Amino acid sequence: MNRGTVPRGTTVGGVAIGGMQPDEAEATLQRELGGVEDKPVEIKAGSKRAQLTPSKAGLGIDWQATVDAAGEESLNPFTRIAGFFRTHEVDAVAAVDEAKLEPALNRTRRNLTLEPKDGAITIDAGKAVIQAPEPGQEVDYDALHERVTHTWLNPDGVKVEPTVIQPAVDDAAIKAAQEGPVRAALNGPLILRGAYKVDAGDAMDASPEGDEAAGGADHGPVAASVPQDRLGEIVQFPVREGKLTPEINREVAQAILGEQLADTETEKRNARVLAGGGVEPSVDGYEIDWEATFDKFDDRVLGTLPREWDATYQEVAADFTTEDAQNATFNQVVGSFTTGGYSAASGENIAVVARTVNGAIVNPGETFSLNGYTGPRGTAQGYVESGIILNGRADKAVGGGISQFATTLYNAAYFAGMTDIAHTPHSYYISRYPAGREATVYEGAIDLQFRNDSAYPVKITTSVGGGQVTVSLMGVKTVNVESVNGGRWAQTEPKEQTVTDSSCIASSGTPGFTTSDTRIIYDLAGNELSRETQTTVYNPQPIVKCG
Repeated sequence: MNRGTVPRGTTVGGVAIGGMQPDEAEATLQRELGGVEDKPVEIKAGSKRAQLTPSKAGLGIDWQATVDAAGEESLNPFTRIAGFFRTHEVDAVAAVDEAKLEPALNRTRRNLTLEPKDGAITIDAGKAVIQAPEPGQEVDYDALHERVTHTWLNPDGVKVEPTVIQPAVDDAAIKAAQEGPVRAALNGPLILRGAYKVDAGDAMDASPEGDEAAGGADHGPVAASVPQDRLGEIVQFPVREGKLTPEINREVAQAILGEQLADTETEKRNARVLAGGGVEPSVDGYEIDWEATFDKFDDRVLGTLPREWDATYQEVAADFTTEDAQNATFNQVVGSFTTGGYSAASGENIAVVARTVNGAIVNPGETFSLNGYTGPRGTAQGYVESGIILNGRADKAVGGGISQFATTLYNAAYFAGMTDIAHTPHSYYISRYPAGREATVYEGAIDLQFRNDSAYPVKITTSVGGGQVTVSLMGVKTVNVESVNGGRWAQTEPKEQTVTDSSCIASSGTPGFTTSDTRIIYDLAGNELSRETQTTVYNPQPIVKCG
């Protein structure tokens, strides 16, 4: 009676088909499991989970092949009797579209992959903080393919055994670092002994006893330290190419130690030619030679060299000496510029600021600040009300015209090869100035600053008359300067404004544009030393109508 039927106890995907004829079993599976390929299947590998929708991954069920795989009822009576008491799950035979399945399985593999985490050691508050290593995992493609295609109907999902990936920095590497370089690095504070400079006279007067043997009571020994709780600032153990690699930050160590030993050093000071005549003498420096002091520093931090040692000092000569200053000359024009076209009131202000600045000395290494040199520029200093540009239209204010002097000084410094520290172009182009090469100033807010990086001092000389102002920098000429304008582009058209104020001055407006200027500096032999381009954007000046 049961010959040719599916063995008792047989299930597929949890659906019982035991004892059925093949056609009936196939129909039952299609009825009960039809559409199951559209439901997501969970895939598990270790601690990771992923989902896959069979139908989208090219998976289906070959119903007839599945029933055939279940086989026929055995003639063995004992096997047949056992079928009454136990079930036997048969894997569904998958219908596979490999072209769709491969990319789906590769995505699933990535989702089941867990990158290993290397162990790590950081130094915090003078103690080693350990980050334990964590293994990762990956799933073999063939194993995943076999499990998914054979067991995706399992109600419990698909289980795949992952391959464990050990981190490069494992427990053994952490232990080795702890017992080696980490222990050495945390072996107490680093102490650097400093010393004050002792003049020959002091050394002769010093008593051979007590603190005076070190140069007198005012010049006793001094020591700086990197305390235990700050060692983590100078040494760390990052993972580099799979290894814990000690890294020592000498710059931080120098900053910590140098701050404590700053009083033992004397900063060099250049001589200064004074505007009123005479010379402020230079002072040679007495500074820590950090390169020599930090020789074999790594061995002090991580090795066996003593963690307490003496700083090495060196004399540092001034760059511009007293003799240089005494021999300074101001006979050559280093850079000069002239502008004109200003009003009578502006001319008064330009004359006042020109007299104030005339004769100013900018020594080597010094920065000249126009606002800083002139101080306040109000009526008390002799300045008068004159025309300015405010919000794109003509207006008046005390000190108007000073920007023309600033532009003239800026260009003189430009052609003298001075280093531009701060300058601000006007928001609107003024035709009497070179486009992209001009500057405005405003007391307390906008300044003109340049630095003299040459080896010679320069003197600022000014002259005002005949509707023109000239500013020259006098000294020793060492460079030639070329200015190359980049043209005008990105023109913007002005907008119309109606002003009802009684002080309104009508204007036809001017377009805005963008321009550039390139400064090329040559030595006197014609060799190019530097090249710098600055871009300036000018806003359009509005069309002003008085109403």
